[in-house]
Amino acid sequence: MKYNASHFLDKLIEHEGIVLNVYKDSLGIDTVGIGRNLKDRGISKEELDYMDIPNINVVYQQGISEADARYLAMNDIKIVENELVKVHRCVEDLDSVRQLVLMDMAFNMGVPRLCKFKNMWNAIHEQNYEAASWEMLDSKWARQVGRRATILSDAMKAGEF
Repeated sequence: MKYNASHFLDKLIEHEGIVLNVYKDSLGIDTVGIGRNLKDRGISKEELDYMDIPNINVVYQQGISEADARYLAMNDIKIVENELVKVHRCVEDLDSVRQLVLMDMAFNMGVPRLCKFKNMWNAIHEQNYEAASWEMLDSKWARQVGRRATILSDAMKAGEF
């Protein structure tokens, strides 16, 4: 992939925020850090060991550090990237800005939900980024995330932020 993962992490923090204690997200799901869903993804034993946290209960009781939140988010970025490229190989051929746009959307809503944007994907395959941009805005996701969708849609269309 061509996008800069460190730059993407900064964008995620801007969009998702960073919360070091466990909180309920908009769907009522326990979450920590930079959008780490504790219900579906949790925190693996390897991740807990790396963060020097004995068990998940400590995360619920004491939270995590900013460094831990960044570590978990970088792991999530790798997972989302692999999932996205597996179902849409064309993502690897896009420029770094459009890769970042799709990664941002995938991180926000999950790859399975992003795959439901059939018209957007058709436009991307045809390299019709203006149409892809419009399809992004014509969605429930865009109404939910507001300004974030506009920024990402504009970047999809122009190939720059």
